[in-house]
Amino acid sequence: MTATPTTSSLAVDGGTPVFAQNVPFMAVGLTEDDIAAANEVLQSGMLRAASKCAAFEEQFASQTDAAHALTCANGTCALQLAYEALLQPGDEVICPAWTYIATASMLVARGCKVVFCDVDETNYQIDPADVERRITPNTKAIACTHLYGMPVDIEAIQAIATKHNLRVIYDSAQAHLAEYHGKGIGAYGDACTYSFYATKNLGTGEGGMVTTNDEGVARSIGLLRSHGETDKYLHESIGYNYRMNDITGAIGLSKLQTLRAETDRRRAVATQYHAKIDAIDGVLRPEPVANTEPAWHLYTCRLELDKFSCTRDEFIKALIGEGVPCAVHYPKSLTRQPAFAETVKANGGDEPASALRLSERVFCIPIHQNLTDEQVAGVCEAIAKVADAYRK
Repeated sequence: MTATPTTSSLAVDGGTPVFAQNVPFMAVGLTEDDIAAANEVLQSGMLRAASKCAAFEEQFASQTDAAHALTCANGTCALQLAYEALLQPGDEVICPAWTYIATASMLVARGCKVVFCDVDETNYQIDPADVERRITPNTKAIACTHLYGMPVDIEAIQAIATKHNLRVIYDSAQAHLAEYHGKGIGAYGDACTYSFYATKNLGTGEGGMVTTNDEGVARSIGLLRSHGETDKYLHESIGYNYRMNDITGAIGLSKLQTLRAETDRRRAVATQYHAKIDAIDGVLRPEPVANTEPAWHLYTCRLELDKFSCTRDEFIKALIGEGVPCAVHYPKSLTRQPAFAETVKANGGDEPASALRLSERVFCIPIHQNLTDEQVAGVCEAIAKVADAYRK
């Protein structure tokens, strides 16, 4: 008969860890095919944005069910381009308080008024009911994040947008190849923005993409990303130098060829996690919105802290001791970031409660295409071991 674990059996207290060597938290780096694609561009001497970026755009649009795709320097630039094409300074925009800073900071950079809203704590996505409550006559748009690679309730958000004549921009930085009702998320909204930062599911080091189904918006973004240039040294409008280069485009194009298979493996890992974590009292797994196929950039759990004698950070420390690396995305609600102090003040000090609670409870465990079934089982064994040790 197995004895009930206690804190003394944890590796952090001198016990035997579940893993002798740490499980890799993520799978990053370049394959031989990726390196060969980059070398081809280097050898050609054509380093600027050219045929590789164009091919990457075409194939990415096709795989995300978008009509147009435009490469750019990084995911933050992608947001800035989408916001500038669709919004005006002074526009009021509803944005989740639980997301990466760029979703909101680029709204501020555009001169918009940010109104933070709540998220659904079961799936971490923007709460449509709270969005509806916060709409005023000045509201012009909703900025949503498909956080952790899990799509928001797009149907609900689009219905609100139609009702109130609002723009919708989806920050899809973590959601490459995610789907909603069987379609790629690029099929929805006024624009979707993506990041190809090194740790993303499709990582090129840096890089970004904006997709849209509006030809006019696509033209505006194309001008904005390259000095408003319509012909050599002919500039129709003011713009930026936010172009991708063909080395990055070649790497992105190469990685796109394997992304669907890698995403399928991430989904298989998530399914295994679901079943095992459901059996661990006090640890709650993510519950994706109905009719979605997440990309599973991150697998984020949360603790019912009233059931444990430890904090989230102590729980993580014990898991790391068992050979399971963890991360916290994110340690603060955006309303607690100094950069948004004036925004919160302008909103009367309002702070969506869900983001504050999640900042104390969430933790991410390894999920990527290279995890074996044995490693997945071991990660869940370690979570159960730590949970049993600290459970009240």
